[in-house]
Amino acid sequence: MINNRQQRLLQNMDDREILFHLYATQALMIVAAIIFGFFLFPDFKSFKELWNLFDFRIILYGGGIALFVIITDLLFIKYLPNELIDDGGLNEKIFQHRSIPHIFFLTIVIAFSEELLFRGVIQTHFGIVVASVIFALLHFRYLQKWVLFTSVIFLSFLLGYMFLKTNNLFVTTFAHFLIDFILAVKLRLNYISSKRHSKR
Repeated sequence: MINNRQQRLLQNMDDREILFHLYATQALMIVAAIIFGFFLFPDFKSFKELWNLFDFRIILYGGGIALFVIITDLLFIKYLPNELIDDGGLNEKIFQHRSIPHIFFLTIVIAFSEELLFRGVIQTHFGIVVASVIFALLHFRYLQKWVLFTSVIFLSFLLGYMFLKTNNLFVTTFAHFLIDFILAVKLRLNYISSKRHSKR
């Protein structure tokens, strides 16, 4: 089973190896986006038009969607059995030992690389369905957890729809970053709190 293999791999990986694989994965996404973008976009100007920093919808839509997703996720954590929402411990291993500034940087890199590839390149040229399905399948560790997999599919289509409406990658990147950053900081704070309680 994928989850069992993944958990064994995680147990054998130290902190440095996890970080290396994470950064390497994001770098590969950026390289893939650049290569595919070079062939798919007619010129750099058409790609540049997908980024508009001076757009009020970055905060309004991006922040609003992020808030909705974060609240939903926190409700899942509070009310659903752990076996339905346990991702095998990967997110904890990635974030619980990081400083807040490192989490900030990490989540920016993740949001930028994934939105660049999936919304900026794939969705722009192949449509929301293709981009959203590939994005969901990238999170293959959720395949055996129907709540998590349904959530990531929903999030993918939500980000894709937001991009369709705004045609601005800053909107989806900000939403993606905010979701990851807030939930990652929660994991870090939970870890610190558990360490304090264990010392008492």
